[in-house]
Amino acid sequence: MIADPHSRPGKEVLSAADSAVGGISSDEAQRRLAAYGENEVARTDGRTPLDVFLAQFDSVLIWVLLVAAALSAGIGHTVDALLIAVIVVVNGAFGFAQDYRAERSLEALRELSAPTATVRRDGTAVEVDATELVPGDVIELTSGDVVPADGRVLESVDLEVDEAALTGESMPVSKSPEPVEPATPLAERDCMVYGSTSVTRGRGAAVVTATGNDTEVGSIARELTATAETETPLQEKLDDLGRRLGAGVLVLAALVVPLLVLRDTPPIEAALTAVSLAVAAIPEGLPAVVTLTLALGVRTMAEENALVRRLPAVEALGSVDVVCTDKTGTLTEGQMTVGRIWVDDAVVDPDGSGVTSERVDLLLRAGALCNDATAETGDPTERALVEAADESGIDVERLRAGRPRTGEVPFSSERKWMGTAHGDVGYVKGAPEVVLSQSSRVLADDGPADLSPETAERIRDRVRSFADDALRVLAIAYTDDPADLEGDLVFVGLVGLLDPPRSEVAEALAATERAGIDVKMITGDNVRTAGAIAASLGMGRAVLEGRDLEALDDAQLASRVEDVDVFARATPRHKVRILQALKANGHVVAMTGDGVNDAPALKNADVGVAMGVRGTDVAKQASDVILLDDNYATIERAIERGRAIFDNVWKFVAFLLSANVAEVALVFLASLYGYLVLPAVQLLWINLLTDGLPALALGADPQSGDVMERPPRDPDRGIVGRPMLALVGGTGTVSTALMLGLLAYALDGATAITPYAMTMVFTGFIFLEFEKLYVIRRVRATPTLSNPWLALAVAISIALQLAVLYSPLNRYFGTVPLAVADWALIGAVLAVALPLYGAVVVAIGRWVPDETTR
Repeated sequence: MIADPHSRPGKEVLSAADSAVGGISSDEAQRRLAAYGENEVARTDGRTPLDVFLAQFDSVLIWVLLVAAALSAGIGHTVDALLIAVIVVVNGAFGFAQDYRAERSLEALRELSAPTATVRRDGTAVEVDATELVPGDVIELTSGDVVPADGRVLESVDLEVDEAALTGESMPVSKSPEPVEPATPLAERDCMVYGSTSVTRGRGAAVVTATGNDTEVGSIARELTATAETETPLQEKLDDLGRRLGAGVLVLAALVVPLLVLRDTPPIEAALTAVSLAVAAIPEGLPAVVTLTLALGVRTMAEENALVRRLPAVEALGSVDVVCTDKTGTLTEGQMTVGRIWVDDAVVDPDGSGVTSERVDLLLRAGALCNDATAETGDPTERALVEAADESGIDVERLRAGRPRTGEVPFSSERKWMGTAHGDVGYVKGAPEVVLSQSSRVLADDGPADLSPETAERIRDRVRSFADDALRVLAIAYTDDPADLEGDLVFVGLVGLLDPPRSEVAEALAATERAGIDVKMITGDNVRTAGAIAASLGMGRAVLEGRDLEALDDAQLASRVEDVDVFARATPRHKVRILQALKANGHVVAMTGDGVNDAPALKNADVGVAMGVRGTDVAKQASDVILLDDNYATIERAIERGRAIFDNVWKFVAFLLSANVAEVALVFLASLYGYLVLPAVQLLWINLLTDGLPALALGADPQSGDVMERPPRDPDRGIVGRPMLALVGGTGTVSTALMLGLLAYALDGATAITPYAMTMVFTGFIFLEFEKLYVIRRVRATPTLSNPWLALAVAISIALQLAVLYSPLNRYFGTVPLAVADWALIGAVLAVALPLYGAVVVAIGRWVPDETTR
């Protein structure tokens, strides 16, 4: 990093950087890259594969299982001990595969496509990855470029840079190689360019003075960078639930062992019963599958142009009830086009229909000549004028070659106009009121005529009319005295430019409204334009202007914000206040932004959404979600996907907990009568079959058709609410009762457990769980046959169970082959269970809305 480059001459800065106008050598660039590091802002490192693998065993619950294996080995049940250990390792490997895949998915999302930069290396201009820039590199900048690092300007030809993302200055800043005073504020250092700002006009070159975290943007990013959460709130709640279940069953086991011993049960068998109870209660697959379900959803969202940087955002998306969105490029195309032309009381369509005259031709030619853009690069407004001229049949390149520029007055925020001289004529374009004030005549059918007050007022009325139709208005004039572009102009006409709404946004807005989500537009546009765009998209037209917002205190704003649909002339600071007001009213808010000054709002929103196309690195760093297409419809799809992901997590958690509750109840109640019905190895096998492939496939369930017809979920109610508790308790009771009945039938009066009875309950329980899995899906309105992967996963699990029954593996699991009659009996149990499960689902249906009650 070079000290105070803004106050030193360019040659001195080059010398301090040990560089030259032609740049540094490629070899020197590599040495500096090793010394300074890559040109990117700070971020946290992901976990290594070993960290992920070891994390699978960093659990009290896993240690309980290992203690169970050691206990089994100690009493001579070596095979059981080995099987428990193998299943624990298999579960760990399965969890590793899922967790590591999720980690890699998130890392891939963090590695967004790096921008490129044009840099002089070995005396030649080459294009390199912007992350490879080093101090001393000389970069070339042209209109449309994103400045890749901080630099001292060496060359400037009409170079203007939009620094709003960094300084908040709304107008582009002209850049010059001339040094400034050491104490000059950042926003006034005209000889410097800064990373993540963008070139809007001209071209230039600069020597890189700082990269990565040493840049101005990097210093802000460091403050915003925090260690990424390794667990989402949902995962933390589920982990806590698992610990509570484990602790509860350990207490239960501690009570059962003395009770069984008092009933003359051998101590070893009593201990094995306690181990089985502990194993039955442990939801060892829960954290891994929940993580994978979230990660699969994240991957799908990435394919739909929404990159999720933090897993908690997936959960929060399902609860969002207010979206605060930018207008330009998000609700609109972000590309200006000429929507209407006015010449002396005649309105012309963009294609020229309505009026064909020399005046229209003159206006388009003037707009193309008084212009620094091309059809591909430059200011969006100027590009629109070039495209309009081109579409009317004017060869802009040939026109410019035939009428070269001989002088100019560049645009500035103070002047609000731009003028160019072309031999014996000059052209001016700018704000209508300013151009009108400099005009003494207006171009009519038969030539220039005096500009009367009445005509000037008609022009102003037309400007207001265009603005009411969401058009940005420019005025164009000419003069026969190109040496004086500031007065005695001939007013030619008006150009109304439109940033059209995206075609898919109106339906997306309607979908979010049906889903109970309020949408608020926050824009820097004036009230008329903002209101017109909102109306065209079907939004409300209640508008609050920035200056009026400033006059409100926090309490007043919290009251007004509920009824306002559009915030016009809003600044990044206003965004923060709007966000705070909405959150104070209890809303879960998604907020969009693209600039450095938007970072506080993005960071503090429940879901911060950065623009991937025009967003700065700092905005992306502060966000939870990045839109690759800057499109509001992508926000709507992300909310829809977030709700669908929550549905899938809900189904899996309900399925797993209902199985564990039934296992604990069955083992406990049977043990009270002296029967160790499901030893630890069988319980682990049940958990492996049900928590494995079927659970994984459940995470990929398609979304239900009504997912965007429900109100937002109340995040404070958590996932294990009344509907889930009722479902777990109801289906768990049905499963336990049916399995106890099957056990009694299979024992046929025997006083001790038999291999046949154990096999019947073991197998019947697994098939009962698969049946219940499909029933639980109906609670979230998921069609039965909508997930072929789930059917395949269940089929594979059934095949594995059959292998345990009919292969030599049965001697390790204590099972015996079942006859056709036995399968018929299990089928009868399933037939009885189905309507009972259905009755439970119907009974809890009225409680599902509790999830959305705020």
